[in-house]
Amino acid sequence: MTLRRDSGTRIRRDSAAKLEAIRSGRTALGIELGSTRIKACLIDADTHEVLATGFHDWENRFENRLWTYSLDAVWTGVQEAYAGLVGDAYDRYGSRPATFGAMGISAMMHGYLPFDGAGELLAPFRTWRNTNTGAAAAELTELLGVNIPLRWSIAHLRQAQLDAEPRVDEVRFFTTLAGYVHWQLTGRRVLGVGDASGIFPIDSLTRDYDQSLIERYDAHTGGDLRAMLPEVLVAGQDAGSLTAMGAALLDPTGTLQPGIAFCPPEGDAGTGMVATNAVSPRTGNVSAGTSIFAMVVLERPLAEVHHELDLVTTPAGDAVAMVHCNNGASELAAWVGMFARFAEASGTPKSADAVFETLFREALDGEPDAGGLLAYNHLAGEPIAGTDEGRPLFVRTPDSRFTLANVMRAQLYGVFGTLALGMQVLADEGVTIERMFAHGGIFRTAGVAQRFLAGALNAPVAVGDTASEGGAWGIAVLAAFLGSDRPLGDHLAERVFADTGIRVADPLPEDVAGYAAYLDRYRAGIAVESAAIAAL
Repeated sequence: MTLRRDSGTRIRRDSAAKLEAIRSGRTALGIELGSTRIKACLIDADTHEVLATGFHDWENRFENRLWTYSLDAVWTGVQEAYAGLVGDAYDRYGSRPATFGAMGISAMMHGYLPFDGAGELLAPFRTWRNTNTGAAAAELTELLGVNIPLRWSIAHLRQAQLDAEPRVDEVRFFTTLAGYVHWQLTGRRVLGVGDASGIFPIDSLTRDYDQSLIERYDAHTGGDLRAMLPEVLVAGQDAGSLTAMGAALLDPTGTLQPGIAFCPPEGDAGTGMVATNAVSPRTGNVSAGTSIFAMVVLERPLAEVHHELDLVTTPAGDAVAMVHCNNGASELAAWVGMFARFAEASGTPKSADAVFETLFREALDGEPDAGGLLAYNHLAGEPIAGTDEGRPLFVRTPDSRFTLANVMRAQLYGVFGTLALGMQVLADEGVTIERMFAHGGIFRTAGVAQRFLAGALNAPVAVGDTASEGGAWGIAVLAAFLGSDRPLGDHLAERVFADTGIRVADPLPEDVAGYAAYLDRYRAGIAVESAAIAAL
């Protein structure tokens, strides 16, 4: 494998300088609500170094056949992540911050949080993972002439209308999870343009909702959609400030002071693009977690409408093609957990990190096509594969080579399977990608998942020194960008990433050919997945 290291030369501040940055408020705080973890990240606003972090683990719940999180769980998690960050700052520097230079909120994109005129939630939060909106998505795609994915907020609203859900006629405002948390902390019903692009189509010229499509929607439904939507802001714009009520909600101890400026709330796709310096044309990023998605910044409009592709935007409002897959690394983690239990049962317990490292390294010895094995990571429905429910599967034929190395390579390949199907559509459109940046826990073991992804996409894949901090760091960077009038891409290239080291994996010919063979079997085997859904 070709693994190149571009070393950074950034001068790191000593502890005294970091303490002074915290005490003087020359900092930026980012909080991201991901699928399995809420993370808080405090950075130096000048150097963008991480000063402190905090986190809270949580899981979605499947209730009444819908994936959800309770609002109580949202605030319990946010408070614990924030308290953890404050404690980490005290442990490192002996100081508990009471203020910050700027703040920002990020969260899982899409989904549906509907409220009445008094601000009462009218239905449980529906996450991006739900696939019950097929009728609405199909209707809106035909009506608007652009692909409306199942998980988009407008699809959830329209499906609620089609289903005549209780109190749906009382909806006066709906938003995403990031928009909701931001609203509660600042009183402002706004969204960053990247997150807003997962609610309703955006016009990249105006950096706002496409007004002609809003009018088409209103004519079709008899409503006033614009009045129900959050205001759209772009990176750098003022999105309000922390209220006294918001400060008490975030920090019940009363230490945190109100008045802190906020950047526009963003979705995890946008903060992932920032965290990987992938906001300029011909760049893209892959974010792998509970879901996996790729974002590719476009140079020109696509020639056709594709159900595999979402048209969203960067936090600055530039057009992006998004390949979103509902299923990421959760099934892989379950397999690793089984081997961790085996190690424990055999009397040689190992940490989760050590088990991941061992199994990932073993995968490097697997055959390029994973020995004829197939792994489907479908815990939930996968629109790109044409399924509305999930059945995790591991499939082999009598002549497959059933070895540990091939099993683990197949599982890692399976994480990227549906993503590769969607990326093939972009390739057929003639979209050029010079480099894909990757982030997420799956890339922590250097040179394994990164190498396999390069083979799957047939493109160089870069992993940066900051990628492990993910979207919480990305939204903190956007908070530090607040008030700037520079292009976001220039700011990231010249100020944030100029001296940051990255590791680049170039695709190996044997991996490209091996993954292509695996993907051919994967595509054919979707019929097996569909049969399992029908039978089980």
